[in-house]
Amino acid sequence: MNEILLFLLLGLGTGAVIAAIAVGIVVTYRGSGFINLAAGAIAMLAGFSFWALRTGELGFTVGTPLAVALTYAFVIVVSVAIELAVFRPLRTAAPLAKLVASLGVLLTAQAAMLLAFGTSQHPQPTIIPIRVVRMLDGAVPLSAFVLSGMVVAMTVLLWALYRWTRFGLATRAASENDIAARLAGLSPNELSLTNSMLASLVLGTLGIFAGSVAALDTTTLPFLVVPALAAALFARLTSFTIACACGLGIGMAESLIEYASTKSWFPTSEGVAWPGVKELLVFVLIVAAMFLRGASLPMRGELVEQRLPDVPRPKHAVKLAVPSTLLCAIALVVLPFDFRQALTNSLIGTVMALSLVVITGFVGQISVVQLALAGVAGFTVSHLAVDAGIGFPLAPLAGIAAAVVLGLVTAVSALRVRGVALAVVTIAAAVAVYNFGFVNPTWGGGATGSPVPDPHLFGINLGPNASYRGLDGNVPSPVFGWVALAATVLLSLLVVSVRRGTLGRRMLAVRSNERAAAGAAIDVRNVKLVAFGISALIAGVAGTLYAYNFGSVSADRFSVPLALSLIAFAYAGGITLVSGAVFAGLIAAQGLVPYALDTWFGLSGNWFLLFGGVVLIFTLIQNPEGVAGSFYRTAQMRRKRKVELTESEPASVS
Repeated sequence: MNEILLFLLLGLGTGAVIAAIAVGIVVTYRGSGFINLAAGAIAMLAGFSFWALRTGELGFTVGTPLAVALTYAFVIVVSVAIELAVFRPLRTAAPLAKLVASLGVLLTAQAAMLLAFGTSQHPQPTIIPIRVVRMLDGAVPLSAFVLSGMVVAMTVLLWALYRWTRFGLATRAASENDIAARLAGLSPNELSLTNSMLASLVLGTLGIFAGSVAALDTTTLPFLVVPALAAALFARLTSFTIACACGLGIGMAESLIEYASTKSWFPTSEGVAWPGVKELLVFVLIVAAMFLRGASLPMRGELVEQRLPDVPRPKHAVKLAVPSTLLCAIALVVLPFDFRQALTNSLIGTVMALSLVVITGFVGQISVVQLALAGVAGFTVSHLAVDAGIGFPLAPLAGIAAAVVLGLVTAVSALRVRGVALAVVTIAAAVAVYNFGFVNPTWGGGATGSPVPDPHLFGINLGPNASYRGLDGNVPSPVFGWVALAATVLLSLLVVSVRRGTLGRRMLAVRSNERAAAGAAIDVRNVKLVAFGISALIAGVAGTLYAYNFGSVSADRFSVPLALSLIAFAYAGGITLVSGAVFAGLIAAQGLVPYALDTWFGLSGNWFLLFGGVVLIFTLIQNPEGVAGSFYRTAQMRRKRKVELTESEPASVS
């Protein structure tokens, strides 16, 4: 019993970090209506600021008090910049746009720190004394008690501030009814800005003091936002005390799993305890809470939805597909091997973006799990080929089927959860699948990855190592590029046919208003399940192509940061259009545009990640339809003006 209590106390440190991020999320949401995926990234910025000031990384060193003061000033300036440049212009935007905007902030902050300080962990100077407290036949770091005490104190102060002060009452009023608050003389913009600065103080405190608990790098703090989102979701994004308590509880529960992993009965693989069990626990908790507390249809207060990007009916799809396909097929032959590989990567990225067009663009369901579904298909192909000797085409068919099954399992959450809450569920699912599935040697490839042999059909090699090597005679072979091109074209036409058909109209009805759709005799449940199934099938095809393209599958190719960047690029391209998916494929990681920029101008992946984050934010503010949507709208306006001019000519002549 003492051991269990000891590990509960040991979990206070991590729990305090999760709780602080959760409280920061709640503060931001109450003030501006944003679920801030960048909350952990702001804490990361504070941590790097404090570290750089104390270690002389900036060319000078300052004392601890001044470093703390300057760090607070820095995060406040950052929060004001984010509020004025991102949150305020999108205050009345759709929840999807708000969520993706915070994702853009996350990508921008992460890329900036990668460019400035690299990928390695940095030992952060600690303010909390490095001591332990002897108790329960063990030792607990003093930092765990101090940090958790600080978070609890901040939570109590925030609770009192919002409950007993005029500012708190005004924030509550503005969050419940923006128009009524304006009529009462309140300024929602000023309240949002003040709340953003308060959230930055909470997160800045975390970044400064978390050095003894969390590693200072570009991934640890930013992606602790996932369990923090779970805690905030349990609190309905409104209660500071519940968010704090759940954050501490999640940290202690994860510590208990660490304790269990030391026992002989805990499952192991290659002599090591199964990884990812903590992330799986977070996912299960979120799904259970959302399923029990969610509703099959939105409540009356959720009926009014701000305008989502338009979903125009595709025209001339085949006419456009034929020349584009021929041009791409020729390019796969004449391009040098490295650009040929980048073009193939873009084709696979296009397929991945198509899965988001169906589930997010057509149905309005914000799913982050699509890349994980692709990974499931890829690892299935590898294990069947290597362990069971099952090759092409049965292995990819089985991989696609596995992706569809997991996609439908995930879709069960969508039956009672929607909007940004669904996004949180699927983020947790992506993290769980990555850590419990792909990193785990039992199911995935572990640290070394898992090989995938070339696909052969009737004795013909269809893979990157096929005998025909294009004009330059190098691998990868254009043959596999043609396979990827054929899959991309066929799936694009599938998505076009879905949009044009009855199913597409039902999807749009569900996206627009679930209650109205149900009133029109549309089975909302079945429409969502079918949409998740089609989207998972497309993602499964992308996963099998990815596996054959690289000759192996590894966990890092399906990580959560890549999943988030995929959504960012898909939204920037045009989340509701097939042409938007093509644009997203061109600018996706390892795609044609990033490779060309790196080759010609020396812009590395981190520079492109920074560029992508900034462009994503700019696109959301200036053009919510995306790049392809903008081109489509401009073309429509030109056609309309041309028709108007044509119709007016006879009258002018007469």
